[in-house]
Amino acid sequence: MTNDKTETSVSDGSQRGIQSVEVGGRLLQALAHHGAPMALKDLARDAGMAAAKAHPYLVSFGRLGLVAQQDDGRYALGALALEMGLISLQQSSPVHVTTPLLAPLAQRIGQTVAIAVWGARGPTIVRVEESPEVVFASLRHGTVFSLAGTASGRLFAAHLDATRVRALLDAERDAAKAAAPLRAGAPAREPVPSWKDFQRLLSEVRSNGLGRSASEIVEGINAMAAPVFGPGGEMVLALISIGPHGTFDTSLDGPIALALKETAAEASRRLGGRVPAAEQQQKTGNPPVL
Repeated sequence: MTNDKTETSVSDGSQRGIQSVEVGGRLLQALAHHGAPMALKDLARDAGMAAAKAHPYLVSFGRLGLVAQQDDGRYALGALALEMGLISLQQSSPVHVTTPLLAPLAQRIGQTVAIAVWGARGPTIVRVEESPEVVFASLRHGTVFSLAGTASGRLFAAHLDATRVRALLDAERDAAKAAAPLRAGAPAREPVPSWKDFQRLLSEVRSNGLGRSASEIVEGINAMAAPVFGPGGEMVLALISIGPHGTFDTSLDGPIALALKETAAEASRRLGGRVPAAEQQQKTGNPPVL
Protein backbone atom coordinates (compact mmCIF):
# COMPACT_ATOMS: atom_id res chain seq x y z
CA MET A 1 0.00 0.00 0.00
CA THR A 2 1.06 3.57 -0.60
CA ASN A 3 2.05 5.56 2.41
CA ASP A 4 0.23 8.88 2.02
CA LYS A 5 2.57 10.57 4.50
CA THR A 6 5.55 10.05 2.18
CA GLU A 7 3.90 9.83 -1.23
CA THR A 8 1.36 12.67 -1.12
CA SER A 9 1.50 16.35 -0.39
CA VAL A 10 -1.02 19.14 -0.11
CA SER A 11 -0.02 22.26 -2.02
CA ASP A 12 -3.04 24.52 -1.57
CA GLY A 13 -5.07 22.97 1.24
CA SER A 14 -7.46 21.14 -1.08
CA GLN A 15 -5.61 19.25 -3.83
CA ARG A 16 -3.42 16.25 -3.19
CA GLY A 17 -0.26 15.58 -5.14
CA ILE A 18 2.50 12.96 -5.23
CA GLN A 19 5.35 14.27 -3.13
CA SER A 20 7.98 12.07 -4.75
CA VAL A 21 7.04 13.45 -8.18
CA GLU A 22 7.42 17.00 -6.90
CA VAL A 23 10.79 16.16 -5.31
CA GLY A 24 12.07 14.53 -8.48
CA GLY A 25 10.67 17.37 -10.54
CA ARG A 26 13.22 19.67 -8.90
CA LEU A 27 15.89 17.85 -10.91
CA LEU A 28 14.09 18.58 -14.17
CA GLN A 29 13.65 22.21 -13.15
CA ALA A 30 17.36 22.54 -12.33
CA LEU A 31 18.35 20.95 -15.64
CA ALA A 32 16.01 23.20 -17.61
CA HIS A 33 17.14 26.35 -15.81
CA HIS A 34 20.82 25.50 -16.35
CA GLY A 35 20.27 25.08 -20.07
CA ALA A 36 23.20 22.69 -20.60
CA PRO A 37 24.22 19.12 -19.62
CA MET A 38 25.15 18.74 -15.94
CA ALA A 39 27.17 16.33 -13.84
CA LEU A 40 25.23 14.38 -11.22
CA LYS A 41 26.75 16.22 -8.26
CA ASP A 42 26.02 19.64 -9.77
CA LEU A 43 22.49 18.70 -10.77
CA ALA A 44 21.74 17.28 -7.33
CA ARG A 45 23.17 20.36 -5.63
CA ASP A 46 21.03 22.72 -7.71
CA ALA A 47 17.95 20.59 -6.92
CA GLY A 48 18.73 20.70 -3.20
CA MET A 49 19.36 17.00 -2.63
CA ALA A 50 22.16 14.49 -2.21
CA ALA A 51 23.55 12.77 -5.29
CA ALA A 52 22.59 9.35 -3.91
CA LYS A 53 18.99 10.51 -3.62
CA ALA A 54 18.98 12.13 -7.06
CA HIS A 55 20.32 9.12 -8.96
CA PRO A 56 17.22 6.85 -8.73
CA TYR A 57 15.02 9.70 -9.95
CA LEU A 58 17.32 10.22 -12.94
CA VAL A 59 17.21 6.50 -13.76
CA SER A 60 13.40 6.62 -13.89
CA PHE A 61 13.39 9.87 -15.83
CA GLY A 62 15.82 8.29 -18.29
CA ARG A 63 13.48 5.35 -18.88
CA LEU A 64 10.69 7.81 -19.65
CA GLY A 65 12.85 9.89 -21.97
CA LEU A 66 12.73 12.97 -19.77
CA VAL A 67 16.52 12.93 -19.31
CA ALA A 68 19.38 11.33 -21.21
CA GLN A 69 22.85 10.49 -19.93
CA GLN A 70 25.66 11.43 -22.29
CA ASP A 71 28.86 9.48 -22.94
CA ASP A 72 30.73 11.70 -20.50
CA GLY A 73 28.22 10.89 -17.73
CA ARG A 74 26.50 14.25 -17.70
CA TYR A 75 22.72 14.51 -17.83
CA ALA A 76 20.73 16.45 -20.43
CA LEU A 77 17.06 16.80 -21.24
CA GLY A 78 15.80 13.71 -23.06
CA ALA A 79 13.80 13.23 -26.23
CA LEU A 80 10.42 13.30 -24.49
CA ALA A 81 11.24 16.50 -22.61
CA LEU A 82 12.35 18.20 -25.83
CA GLU A 83 9.24 16.99 -27.64
CA MET A 84 7.02 18.33 -24.86
CA GLY A 85 8.79 21.67 -24.99
CA LEU A 86 8.42 21.89 -28.75
CA ILE A 87 4.71 21.08 -28.59
CA SER A 88 4.27 23.73 -25.91
CA LEU A 89 5.97 26.29 -28.15
CA GLN A 90 3.80 25.28 -31.10
CA GLN A 91 0.64 25.77 -29.07
CA SER A 92 1.48 29.32 -28.05
CA SER A 93 -0.87 32.02 -29.32
CA PRO A 94 1.66 34.04 -31.39
CA VAL A 95 2.53 30.91 -33.36
CA HIS A 96 -1.13 30.16 -34.08
CA VAL A 97 -1.75 33.73 -35.18
CA THR A 98 1.26 33.85 -37.50
CA THR A 99 1.02 30.37 -39.03
CA PRO A 100 -1.74 31.23 -41.59
CA LEU A 101 0.57 33.90 -43.03
CA LEU A 102 3.34 31.43 -43.94
CA ALA A 103 1.89 29.80 -47.07
CA PRO A 104 1.02 33.10 -48.81
CA LEU A 105 4.49 34.43 -47.95
CA ALA A 106 6.24 31.34 -49.37
CA GLN A 107 4.21 31.68 -52.57
CA ARG A 108 4.95 35.39 -52.84
CA ILE A 109 8.74 35.17 -52.52
CA GLY A 110 9.30 31.62 -53.80
CA GLN A 111 11.44 30.63 -50.79
CA THR A 112 11.10 28.43 -47.72
CA VAL A 113 9.71 30.32 -44.73
CA ALA A 114 9.41 29.40 -41.07
CA ILE A 115 8.56 30.58 -37.57
CA ALA A 116 11.17 30.49 -34.82
CA VAL A 117 10.55 31.17 -31.15
CA TRP A 118 13.02 31.61 -28.31
CA GLY A 119 13.34 28.21 -26.65
CA ALA A 120 15.46 26.82 -23.82
CA ARG A 121 18.48 26.46 -26.11
CA GLY A 122 17.97 29.42 -28.44
CA PRO A 123 15.95 30.24 -31.58
CA THR A 124 13.89 27.12 -32.34
CA ILE A 125 11.94 26.31 -35.52
CA VAL A 126 8.29 25.43 -34.76
CA ARG A 127 6.56 25.92 -38.13
CA VAL A 128 7.84 25.46 -41.71
CA GLU A 129 6.31 26.21 -45.11
CA GLU A 130 8.51 24.93 -47.92
CA SER A 131 9.18 26.88 -51.08
CA PRO A 132 6.93 26.21 -54.09
CA GLU A 133 10.03 26.13 -56.31
CA VAL A 134 11.66 22.88 -57.47
CA VAL A 135 15.02 23.81 -55.94
CA PHE A 136 14.81 25.08 -52.39
CA ALA A 137 16.48 25.03 -49.00
CA SER A 138 14.76 23.00 -46.30
CA LEU A 139 14.28 23.46 -42.56
CA ARG A 140 13.21 20.97 -39.92
CA HIS A 141 10.91 21.43 -36.95
CA GLY A 142 12.90 21.59 -33.74
CA THR A 143 16.09 22.94 -35.35
CA VAL A 144 17.94 25.26 -32.94
CA PHE A 145 20.05 28.08 -34.37
CA SER A 146 23.16 29.65 -32.91
CA LEU A 147 23.00 33.08 -31.35
CA ALA A 148 25.96 34.68 -33.11
CA GLY A 149 26.08 32.95 -36.48
CA THR A 150 22.52 33.06 -37.80
CA ALA A 151 20.03 35.68 -38.95
CA SER A 152 17.43 34.59 -36.40
CA GLY A 153 19.96 34.32 -33.58
CA ARG A 154 21.18 37.88 -34.08
CA LEU A 155 17.60 39.10 -34.47
CA PHE A 156 16.56 37.66 -31.10
CA ALA A 157 19.79 38.89 -29.50
CA ALA A 158 19.03 42.42 -30.72
CA HIS A 159 15.77 42.39 -28.73
CA LEU A 160 16.82 40.50 -25.58
CA ASP A 161 18.30 41.90 -22.38
CA ALA A 162 21.96 42.80 -23.01
CA THR A 163 23.24 41.09 -19.85
CA ARG A 164 21.54 37.86 -20.82
CA VAL A 165 22.78 38.09 -24.40
CA ARG A 166 26.38 38.61 -23.29
CA ALA A 167 26.24 35.52 -21.05
CA LEU A 168 24.82 33.46 -23.93
CA LEU A 169 27.49 34.77 -26.30
CA ASP A 170 30.24 33.81 -23.82
CA ALA A 171 28.76 30.32 -23.50
CA GLU A 172 28.63 29.95 -27.29
CA ARG A 173 32.25 31.04 -27.58
CA ASP A 174 33.31 28.51 -24.92
CA ALA A 175 31.39 25.75 -26.70
CA ALA A 176 33.04 26.64 -30.01
CA LYS A 177 36.49 26.45 -28.44
CA ALA A 178 35.71 23.08 -26.84
CA ALA A 179 34.47 21.69 -30.16
CA ALA A 180 37.44 22.96 -32.19
CA PRO A 181 39.64 19.84 -31.69
CA LEU A 182 36.74 17.65 -32.88
CA ARG A 183 36.56 19.58 -36.16
CA ALA A 184 40.12 18.82 -37.27
CA GLY A 185 40.20 18.71 -41.06
CA ALA A 186 36.71 20.21 -41.40
CA PRO A 187 36.13 23.61 -43.05
CA ALA A 188 36.84 26.45 -40.63
CA ARG A 189 33.86 28.32 -39.24
CA GLU A 190 33.66 32.00 -38.54
CA PRO A 191 34.79 32.62 -34.95
CA VAL A 192 32.24 33.76 -32.40
CA PRO A 193 32.67 37.56 -32.27
CA SER A 194 33.75 39.55 -29.27
CA TRP A 195 31.07 41.30 -27.25
CA LYS A 196 32.12 44.66 -28.72
CA ASP A 197 31.86 43.40 -32.30
CA PHE A 198 28.59 41.62 -31.55
CA GLN A 199 27.08 44.82 -30.14
CA ARG A 200 27.90 46.51 -33.44
CA LEU A 201 26.15 43.71 -35.36
CA LEU A 202 23.09 43.96 -33.14
CA SER A 203 22.92 47.71 -33.64
CA GLU A 204 22.81 47.10 -37.39
CA VAL A 205 20.04 44.52 -36.96
CA ARG A 206 17.92 46.96 -34.95
CA SER A 207 18.55 49.72 -37.47
CA ASN A 208 17.70 47.49 -40.46
CA GLY A 209 14.74 45.81 -38.79
CA LEU A 210 16.05 42.47 -40.09
CA GLY A 211 18.63 39.82 -39.38
CA ARG A 212 20.63 38.63 -42.41
CA SER A 213 23.16 35.90 -43.15
CA ALA A 214 24.88 34.73 -46.33
CA SER A 215 26.52 31.29 -46.46
CA GLU A 216 27.40 31.48 -42.76
CA ILE A 217 26.05 28.14 -41.52
CA VAL A 218 25.70 26.25 -44.81
CA GLU A 219 27.69 27.27 -47.87
CA GLY A 220 25.44 28.65 -50.58
CA ILE A 221 22.42 29.22 -48.31
CA ASN A 222 21.19 32.71 -47.40
CA ALA A 223 18.67 33.71 -44.75
CA MET A 224 16.72 36.69 -43.44
CA ALA A 225 14.59 37.11 -40.32
CA ALA A 226 12.05 39.73 -39.26
CA PRO A 227 10.67 40.31 -35.75
CA VAL A 228 7.05 39.90 -34.65
CA PHE A 229 6.07 41.89 -31.56
CA GLY A 230 3.48 41.21 -28.86
CA PRO A 231 1.17 43.67 -27.12
CA GLY A 232 3.78 44.49 -24.51
CA GLY A 233 6.29 45.53 -27.15
CA GLU A 234 8.36 42.38 -26.68
CA MET A 235 9.59 40.30 -29.61
CA VAL A 236 7.58 37.06 -29.51
CA LEU A 237 8.88 35.23 -32.58
CA ALA A 238 10.96 35.53 -35.72
CA LEU A 239 9.64 35.16 -39.23
CA ILE A 240 12.43 33.49 -41.22
CA SER A 241 13.13 32.78 -44.86
CA ILE A 242 16.02 30.76 -46.31
CA GLY A 243 17.04 29.90 -49.84
CA PRO A 244 19.86 29.18 -52.29
CA HIS A 245 22.36 31.98 -52.74
CA GLY A 246 21.61 32.28 -56.48
CA THR A 247 17.91 33.06 -55.99
CA PHE A 248 17.83 34.60 -52.53
CA ASP A 249 18.28 38.37 -52.51
CA THR A 250 19.47 39.63 -49.11
CA SER A 251 19.37 43.34 -49.98
CA LEU A 252 17.46 45.43 -47.47
CA ASP A 253 15.21 46.94 -50.14
CA GLY A 254 14.75 43.71 -52.08
CA PRO A 255 11.46 41.80 -52.52
CA ILE A 256 12.26 39.20 -49.84
CA ALA A 257 13.14 41.81 -47.22
CA LEU A 258 10.03 43.86 -47.98
CA ALA A 259 7.74 40.82 -47.94
CA LEU A 260 9.17 39.59 -44.64
CA LYS A 261 8.76 42.99 -43.02
CA GLU A 262 5.20 43.40 -44.28
CA THR A 263 4.17 39.93 -43.11
CA ALA A 264 5.85 40.37 -39.72
CA ALA A 265 4.09 43.72 -39.33
CA GLU A 266 0.74 42.09 -40.15
CA ALA A 267 1.38 39.37 -37.55
CA SER A 268 2.24 42.06 -35.00
CA ARG A 269 -0.99 43.90 -35.77
CA ARG A 270 -3.02 40.72 -35.32
CA LEU A 271 -1.37 40.18 -31.94
CA GLY A 272 -2.00 43.75 -30.85
CA GLY A 273 1.71 44.47 -30.91
CA ARG A 274 3.56 47.49 -32.13
CA VAL A 275 4.31 47.88 -35.83
CA PRO A 276 7.68 49.49 -36.74
CA ALA A 277 7.18 52.96 -38.22
CA ALA A 278 8.64 52.04 -41.63
CA GLU A 279 6.22 49.14 -42.09
CA GLN A 280 3.28 51.27 -40.91
CA GLN A 281 4.12 53.97 -43.43
CA GLN A 282 4.50 51.42 -46.21
CA LYS A 283 1.14 49.84 -45.33
CA THR A 284 -0.83 53.07 -45.19
CA GLY A 285 1.11 55.27 -47.59
CA ASN A 286 1.20 57.96 -44.89
CA PRO A 287 4.17 59.16 -42.84
CA PRO A 288 4.27 57.82 -39.28
CA VAL A 289 2.87 60.02 -36.53
CA LEU A 290 5.68 61.10 -34.20
